[in-house]
Amino acid sequence: MRKWGKWVAEIREPNKRSRIWLGSYSTPVAAARAYDTAVYYLRGPSARLNFPELLVGDGGLNDLSAASIRKKAIEVGAQVDAVQNSLATHHNHTEEKVHCETASPSELKPCWFQEKPDLNLKPEPEDPEVDYW
Repeated sequence: MRKWGKWVAEIREPNKRSRIWLGSYSTPVAAARAYDTAVYYLRGPSARLNFPELLVGDGGLNDLSAASIRKKAIEVGAQVDAVQNSLATHHNHTEEKVHCETASPSELKPCWFQEKPDLNLKPEPEDPEVDYW
């Protein structure tokens, strides 16, 4: 993890001092999956993976160059990052909704402010029979 909160992935090419940059991600799972993709293409089925149960065989790469391995690893990492971020956002929204639905009236005030109403619209009265305006 970098100081600024991003997770990065890179791998050394076999029998070389050079590294293949696999990208930076907002979740550690995405960085690990990018690494898993690259190490699988470099070392084959005997590679030690972070998530061996999640390896998806998609026919493999025809070109095993550093550039094609980087491209595939970044593609996998980006997809995982998007899913992880989506799940985190959905989880946080669900927690807020549950809190609003189960909280006592004294606890509800923060939830009302989270709705972010459009302040340019004229408010609707709570009782349509009474003319407030």
